[in-house]
Amino acid sequence: MVLACLVQEICQSLILGQELIREVCDRLEEEINKGLGKDTNPEATVKCFPTYVRDLPTGKENGRFLALDLGGTNFRVLLIELGDKCSMDSRIYAVPQPIMVGPGDGLFDHIAECMASFIKERDLGDEILPLGFTFSFPCKQEGLTKARLACWTKGFQCAGVEGNDVVELLKQAVSRRGDVKIKICAVLNDTTGTLMSCAWKNQNCRIGLIIGTGTNACYMEKLEKVELWDEDRDDPPQVIINTEWGAFGDSGCIDFIRTEYDNNVDRESINPGRQLYEKMISGMYMGEIARQVLVHLVSQGLLFGGYSSDILLEKGSFFTKYISEIESDKVGDYNNCRNILEELGFNDATDADCANVRYVCTCVSRRAAYLAAAGVAVLLNRINEESVTVAVDGSVYRFHPHFHNLMVEQISHLIKPGIKFDLILSEDGSGRGAALVAAVAARTDAIR
Repeated sequence: MVLACLVQEICQSLILGQELIREVCDRLEEEINKGLGKDTNPEATVKCFPTYVRDLPTGKENGRFLALDLGGTNFRVLLIELGDKCSMDSRIYAVPQPIMVGPGDGLFDHIAECMASFIKERDLGDEILPLGFTFSFPCKQEGLTKARLACWTKGFQCAGVEGNDVVELLKQAVSRRGDVKIKICAVLNDTTGTLMSCAWKNQNCRIGLIIGTGTNACYMEKLEKVELWDEDRDDPPQVIINTEWGAFGDSGCIDFIRTEYDNNVDRESINPGRQLYEKMISGMYMGEIARQVLVHLVSQGLLFGGYSSDILLEKGSFFTKYISEIESDKVGDYNNCRNILEELGFNDATDADCANVRYVCTCVSRRAAYLAAAGVAVLLNRINEESVTVAVDGSVYRFHPHFHNLMVEQISHLIKPGIKFDLILSEDGSGRGAALVAAVAARTDAIR
């Protein structure tokens, strides 16, 4: 009992009360306003890039489309047919580590090669289909088909891409091959795809949210609030804003909730001082935060009799999926927890050890869910509509057993009276969503 109390005391810094969460909301609101302001955007951490997507799907889109989806260690090529239903044929390709950190031309040549292979395998060579390109990294969009990479995230560090138009780089790679033709109708972020995919059948959808390897959100904003917008202000007087909220806190404004464990994870990452909000929420970092806490507890003699395994001492050895699996155990049952601890080299963990490991996982995941909820609440309050659907995707949201409920509970405390909301799992935003952005773009072009 004394041991459990000491563990809880050490984990106290991971527990956020309502006052702290409301302060996070206030500071994020300030940062979003800075991001949307013409004069304040340059120094804003939450960049709030206009996506140039202004129309939502009607639900009546049809036709065949290609989609490319790059946002992590794998990427997909998809052939999508829209009609009454959506049918998809897709293939996943790996992005090997050397390509992730090699020259930019190498990355786009690899994408073009895989895409060409996909097109030939399906005998699409003579058919030039509209293509939606989901590129899930921070980009400054300058049009529906022009997006300059602001900075790499998620372990990518390809030289010669930052500051350049990724659509142009893809076109050049395809041109170097000379064996396939493509027509890129839109480049988008996975959050935009997530919103569009859900909006296809849900007319109230106004927010797209990703909580997976990374985290980001987009939302539909009124043009009058977007000082950055220097295009036409015709109907519809709105545009989807890609917040790039993962960088919230890079200015130091959320240091008041960051812990020694967050500082350690940040210091040992490939981008120290950047994406600090993301590093407290997303799947790329959540397991490592938990590992840092566990190692600290062992060093204090509060876990495993004070003896660590070599595996636990290795950076990255405690996967985020372990948190979901451990929290999936019924209360008082430590079956998953014991299996995971055995994988980590602890064959004689006691029930007390298992309970304390689970407590650490709960603290880390609950904090992540509450911080994500704070972000969603800020967007719901900005939109200020009576009923809003939030489209959500990402491995953390999908597979953690309590993440959805924790978010709903916390959002309910933070939104204005009278706002109703639903969090809905968005099916394949980066695939179907890309096709829908391309379809809406084609429809808009035809009208104009």
